[in-house]
Amino acid sequence: MEAVRAADHDRYLSALYAPDDKRQSLFALYAFNAEIASIRDRIREPLPGEVRLQWWRDVLDGRTSADGHPLAEDLLEAIRTHALPVATFQNYLDARIFDLYDDPMPSRNDLEGYCGEVASALILLASMVLDASAAPRFAEAAGHAGCAQAITGLLRLLPIHRARGQCYVPGDILAAAGVSPHEFLTSDGEAGAARAVSAMAALARQHLSAFESQAVTLPETLRPAFLPLALAGAYLDRIEKNPAAILAQTIGLPTWRRHWLMVRKASVGWR
Repeated sequence: MEAVRAADHDRYLSALYAPDDKRQSLFALYAFNAEIASIRDRIREPLPGEVRLQWWRDVLDGRTSADGHPLAEDLLEAIRTHALPVATFQNYLDARIFDLYDDPMPSRNDLEGYCGEVASALILLASMVLDASAAPRFAEAAGHAGCAQAITGLLRLLPIHRARGQCYVPGDILAAAGVSPHEFLTSDGEAGAARAVSAMAALARQHLSAFESQAVTLPETLRPAFLPLALAGAYLDRIEKNPAAILAQTIGLPTWRRHWLMVRKASVGWR
C-alpha cells in the first residue's frame, strides 16, 4: 500500500474504494506495475533492465523462488487466490521492454497495442480480482479505458521522456503533425510538437468516449478498477487548453479534486 501511495497515487486512491478483502491483491498488482514502470529510472543501460524483467518472468513461471521478496510473494498469492492468467503478466513484461530503449513508437497501432498489454491488462486483472464473473463482459471497455489512461499518462510524462530522448508519440502522428522525432524531442519545431500533442490528446479522448459509452452498464463491483479514468477527462482538459505547455511541464490535479472526481464516479458510475 505504501509503495503504491508513493509511486501511483491515482491507483492508490482507486483501491481504497474496493472491499477490504480485495485491497491487498489490488495493491500487489499496482505495486508490481509501479516496480516494473520504474526500472528505466533505476538503470543506466537496457541490459540490466531486461535481466530484471527476466527475473519476474522466471518468478511467474515458477523457475525462480519468490521467497524473501515481499512484493513477488504477494503478487503470486493474488494470482493463486483469483486465478489470474500468468500469460497476461508475461505479455505485460514483454511490452515493457519498449520502455528500456529509445526506439521511437512506430505507429498508432503499435501505441494502442502497447497500451493494451500494459494499462488495459492491468485494469482487466483488477476487474478479475474484484468480480471474476463480471470482468469478462467488460474486456472491451477495459481495452479502451487502458488506452485512454495510458495515453493521457504518457502526455503528462512528456517532459521526462523528452529529457531522456524517449518518444512514445507514434511516427505516423508525428508525420501528420509535420515534425520529426528529433524535432519533437528537442527545442526545435514547437508548433509541430504542439500539433502532435493535440493529436495524442484527441486519440485519448476517442478511447475515453468509447469507454464511457460502454461503462453505463458497468456494475458497481467493478468500479474501483476503472476509477482512475475519472481523472482522465480533467487531465485532458488541461492538456488541450495549452498543448505546448505540456512539452516542458508535467501537469497534475489538486488532491481534493482527484478525490472529488473519484467519489462521484464511485457513487454513481458513468451514467
